[in-house]
Amino acid sequence: MPNKDYTAENIQVLKGLEAVRMRPAMYIGDVASRGLHHLVYEIVDNSIDEAMVGYADKIEVIVGKDNLITVKDNGRGIPVDIHPEEKKPAVEVIMTLLHAGGKFDKSSYKVSGGLHGVGASVVNALSKWCAVEISRNGKIYKQTYERGIPVSEVTVIGKSDVTGTKVSFFADDEIFKEIVYKKDILSKRLRELAFLNKNLEISILDEHSGFEETYKYEGGLIEFVEFLDETRSPVHKPPIYIEGERDNCPIEIALQYNSTYIEDILTYCNNVNTIEGGSHLSGFKAALTRTLNSYAQKNNLIKNNDKVTLSGEDVREGLTAVISVKVADPQFEGQTKTKLGNSEVRGAVETLVNEQLYDFLEENPAVAKKVIEKCTSAARAREAARHARELTRRKTTLESNSLPGKLADCSSNDPEECEIYLVEGDSAGGSAKQGRDRRYQAILPLKGKILNVEKSRIDKILANDEIRTIITAIGAGIGSDDFAQEKVRYGKIIIMTDADVDGSHIRTLLLTFFYRYMKDLIQQGNVYIAQPPLYKIKNGKDEFYAYNEEEKKKIISGLNVDESKISLQRYKGLGEMNPDQLWDTTMNPETRTVLKVSLENAFEADRIFTTLMGDEVEPRRKFIEENAQYVRNLDV
Repeated sequence: MPNKDYTAENIQVLKGLEAVRMRPAMYIGDVASRGLHHLVYEIVDNSIDEAMVGYADKIEVIVGKDNLITVKDNGRGIPVDIHPEEKKPAVEVIMTLLHAGGKFDKSSYKVSGGLHGVGASVVNALSKWCAVEISRNGKIYKQTYERGIPVSEVTVIGKSDVTGTKVSFFADDEIFKEIVYKKDILSKRLRELAFLNKNLEISILDEHSGFEETYKYEGGLIEFVEFLDETRSPVHKPPIYIEGERDNCPIEIALQYNSTYIEDILTYCNNVNTIEGGSHLSGFKAALTRTLNSYAQKNNLIKNNDKVTLSGEDVREGLTAVISVKVADPQFEGQTKTKLGNSEVRGAVETLVNEQLYDFLEENPAVAKKVIEKCTSAARAREAARHARELTRRKTTLESNSLPGKLADCSSNDPEECEIYLVEGDSAGGSAKQGRDRRYQAILPLKGKILNVEKSRIDKILANDEIRTIITAIGAGIGSDDFAQEKVRYGKIIIMTDADVDGSHIRTLLLTFFYRYMKDLIQQGNVYIAQPPLYKIKNGKDEFYAYNEEEKKKIISGLNVDESKISLQRYKGLGEMNPDQLWDTTMNPETRTVLKVSLENAFEADRIFTTLMGDEVEPRRKFIEENAQYVRNLDV
């Protein structure tokens, strides 16, 4: 029984940065790879703030061989004078107190990046050693810290005829189990920031690999859209560019139509990728639909016999767009705190797009005609798809007779505990049906490879039996305008395919479908990949399962017997396992391993799906050539 005496003595006060060290995941997401890289982003964000107000135009990021991270900028330099309330140098206040910094003072920074405004002090708290060097007032100042605590005074260490800030830190190995910085992850984020802040030069040097790159884009978002559409065929060149300020909200948008059927819109607020959208996206969508309809009708670009009004989906088919807004006091909402909630931003974006997009169409009638033709073609296909779409809708969870016949559903109706396995092939599907826990596990066997949605329009997609079966089973509709997350019937949607080339292809086709037409499932953490074992190792009566080569070697060496005495079976397919084996290795929540599919980097995910699954052959060939060296186990 807990102590009944609950007095002031029971109240624990965490001083300084102790709270950060006690619960680091609250501040940086986790203490694995994502959180480790987040430390770098927090310091870079401070430098980006200096660039956004026009005081910095160069940022350097260096990953040392000893994993020392260094971030340098040529901004004004963090103030070093004594803070009037804290009676300490301002730099020490910023580095050691949560929620302290210039970004809270609108006279210093009108807007600032990052989500929480706790950057430098959190990084300091989670570093075993940190140092700040400031060039300001003709001098170089330095202060060092250990695990967030100053171990030196702010001292002058030299002279300087430039200004700027240099922050260096070692991530704390007491907090992070593995300290491995991945150049690909860092470079993608830095490139994204360079696109979002035109004319800002950002460089990265990874001393481990010798990798070095510099990003600088005079075209900003225009070059961002061209980069995203690199593997697609554009309908018009260059991208349409919209820029202005409404209601004290700077807005920047670039958009371009391409020959695909995929809608690809990235949104940002203060350089934060708002993957769940929000008010800026709503304003853009509303204005785009209204403006294109208005222009088309005024200029008689929709034939009378078409009898169509362009819907939101029609005008966004084959559209690539990047929307970037700067908001003084952003309100982030949603499951992952990446949905912009400021209602005033919707009106600001809507007004600007209405004005500038209509002007562009009037001044560029040839481009306008191509865009309207693409939209009306989409509208005709949508009409053809309407009936198929309705067949996939399940109006209520009680209409069980509308579920696909080959779906072995679970008895529970609680989505939180229910999971569905999308299983490759009838044979594996049969084993899974026999081996499952039918209370909460549903099985949907899939016949062969589903349609590649990257190359298909919505009417063709909805005519595909396997895809229609998946949509009906999940029960939440399809497409950005029609999908309803609250109607999803299963908390976990688990893709279970063979560990061979065909299995990988089917898995990729399914992931492409979910990413393009049910992206919320990925964003909300509903999609998983099963991990069936690669090997069965038998020594006498003892049986072991290995999920990769390293595990196989470890098990065999641990048995400490002659390898002619060990029976080794390599599983080519799920159908080779009986129901009990499939349950024990791949489906039992107590013993299985499943990988959650996450969306760390939206624009990079988009590029990879387009490259691998799209119409253009050359980008795919280049990707395979560049990445072939990383393949470890290739089944052919």
